[in-house]
Amino acid sequence: MAAKEFRLASRPSGWPTEETFDFAEVTLPSPEAGQVLVRNAFMSVDPYMRGRMNDVKSYVPPYEVGKALDGGAVGEVVESAVDGVVPGDLVLHGLGWRSHALVSQFNKLDPIDGVSPSHFLGALGMPALTAYVGLLDVAEFSPGETVFVSGAAGAVGSLVGQIAKLKGAKRVIGSAGSADKVAHLTRKLGFDAAFNYRDGDVTKQLAEAAPDGVDVYFDNVGGDHLEAALWSMNRNGRVAICGSISSYNEESLPPGPRNLHQILVNRLTVRGFIVLDHNDRFPAMIAEVGPWLAGGKLVAEETVVDGLENAPSAFLGMLRGENTGKMVVRL
Repeated sequence: MAAKEFRLASRPSGWPTEETFDFAEVTLPSPEAGQVLVRNAFMSVDPYMRGRMNDVKSYVPPYEVGKALDGGAVGEVVESAVDGVVPGDLVLHGLGWRSHALVSQFNKLDPIDGVSPSHFLGALGMPALTAYVGLLDVAEFSPGETVFVSGAAGAVGSLVGQIAKLKGAKRVIGSAGSADKVAHLTRKLGFDAAFNYRDGDVTKQLAEAAPDGVDVYFDNVGGDHLEAALWSMNRNGRVAICGSISSYNEESLPPGPRNLHQILVNRLTVRGFIVLDHNDRFPAMIAEVGPWLAGGKLVAEETVVDGLENAPSAFLGMLRGENTGKMVVRL
């Protein structure tokens, strides 16, 4: 079968560009035993993919120059050599950035009435699991606490804030990069307060939004946001370090927060986590978040870009913060 895919043309220094990607056509054979041939319907673009473009050791292998990129995707089975899987079945797998894929590792999905399959890449997928375990397991959130979320209009942050509210947070505060996103957080997603980090000093804006301090900080940004959060943390507060997108495209390491002594003074717990270590929590997340989504209690925003050929621009737009909620490419 004729298929199309994007490959890594070169490793970027600083910000990636359209020239970072190479579009190629390939021919795929019929699936062998244990494989299915999938026509991808939606693919994900995520911040972690930027790190994989660098030739450095990390929690997942780097992309190889000249080889196809990969990432989360949802698609329909075209041919199957797996018992119990037939053409037309919907599957979630890790070979995105291509029109079709031969996959042996996948999860067969049960469609949910009224819910787009794309949500298995967002509000019912990896971002949702990240938000769920980061807030509840890593940060050990309890009802009645105040939560601050950076990058709160993104795929993960928007879910963290809503889950915190559904779980009984006293106050949820978010930061975002535009006035429209700030309004979206408070008017549509139920955040109690939000601010535009481009409007001024983050430490000052957070202190004004959280006069009684912060008990849990969910960090998607790092940099000045982490420093601001450390100044506002209450005693015995917890910080879940999910990402640091503010530095992903920097060519040199930015200076770290200048107030790490606050970790000692306020007896804080600061813990980094990788969602891949928490796949055992996926059933619990689906069992709780699925009904919230189907019942309209949780808002799952998506920014949808049409066409595989536009996947690089979707990825670059996501890095620039142009998305509200999950950025996905519809093939």
